Amino acid sequence: MIEPQWDRPPACHPPPLGPPPILVLSGEAQAARAAREFVREFIAYHAPGAPDAHVDSVVLVTSELVTNSIRYGTEPGDSLALILTVTADRVRIEVHDPVRRHPHLKPESEERQRGRGMFIVDRLAKWGVDERPFGKIVWAEVSR
Repeated sequence: MIEPQWDRPPACHPPPLGPPPILVLSGEAQAARAAREFVREFIAYHAPGAPDAHVDSVVLVTSELVTNSIRYGTEPGDSLALILTVTADRVRIEVHDPVRRHPHLKPESEERQRGRGMFIVDRLAKWGVDERPFGKIVWAEVSR
């Protein structure tokens, strides 16, 4: 018979430290606010000391991608996923949604009040779209 080793911790992995890299959001307007708060918390923990201007750019790009996904990449009841990766020189933002339609830069217009989000993303980040089995991934990389 093997006797239990009560003086040892159980053989399991410790819980991850800090905020996880994935946030699942509802496809509703308030999700953009939750995404911005999540990004600030995530970067503060995983990249302490990141310049404020860099954090602001990441937050703005994330907000635009999530808002775009809510407007054009989800239907009522859908959800989307936000995934962040932080390295020493950049932050990668991925927004996964269930619609295959790709975002694009719309022609400039004085009449429209919307439609400038991807211009902002294009100015602040390198971005693209990848296919996935059920939908797409819109990603952006903001360098320091």
